[in-house]
Amino acid sequence: MPIAALDDPRVRQELLAWRAKVAEVSVLREADNCLSIVSSMLSWARESGDLLHNHVIGFKRLYKNNRADALWQPDHIKAFCAVAPVELQRALMLALHTGQRQGDILALTWTNYDGHYITFRQGKTGVRVEIPCTTELKRMLDGLPKTASVILTTKTGRPWTAFHFRHAWKAAALKAGIDGLHFHDLRGTAVTRLAEAGCTLPEIAAITGHSLRSVNAIIEKYLSRTRHLADQAISRLENGQRSDFANTLQNPANPVKGRKSK
Repeated sequence: MPIAALDDPRVRQELLAWRAKVAEVSVLREADNCLSIVSSMLSWARESGDLLHNHVIGFKRLYKNNRADALWQPDHIKAFCAVAPVELQRALMLALHTGQRQGDILALTWTNYDGHYITFRQGKTGVRVEIPCTTELKRMLDGLPKTASVILTTKTGRPWTAFHFRHAWKAAALKAGIDGLHFHDLRGTAVTRLAEAGCTLPEIAAITGHSLRSVNAIIEKYLSRTRHLADQAISRLENGQRSDFANTLQNPANPVKGRKSK
């Protein structure tokens, strides 16, 4: 297309139609990714002065994925650790106890750990987080050999590449019989565990690195409605209202004799 055509508002429909054709021969996510690349190119051209507008920016995606209920349950963790190499078990531990993304966890160096806190700047958002280590996580980190500058290494002591780690993790998960759960779901699992422990939204945000302004939306995405949370809510309700209702309501199965109903 000539530049003049890319600056014409009608090009949006042309590119959306092209995305639809890609979706016919590929998966929806891949079609969305193709249009995202085009949108990035148009945004670059706009910033460089070659275009006046990016007419596909903010397009509605075909692929929708809400993994709020995709949680690593204790049985999943036990099954994974039973077959996974110790190097992957360490990654699981870090993700579960910090709630961080795969890229940030693989990039952690020993300089980010002072014996009590893990402090670093997130790669995706640039947010600086300072995470206090749980007793279990501290025990693991203190016992690890420092064979490289990074904390997590392969069996040969080399830093993980994203490609190598992703395929090794997938292989271990399949061997453990885990289907439908990804490494990133550990982030949502960590958020849920913090909520189940009674942490407030600002406290959860301090660990995960989300801004307070967006934390409500993030919690909606990651926090699964679990039975534990429901039991906890009812327990608090009963404890708070027990004194108010104790002398008001009578057990219908054992009504008080001599009292007439009105």
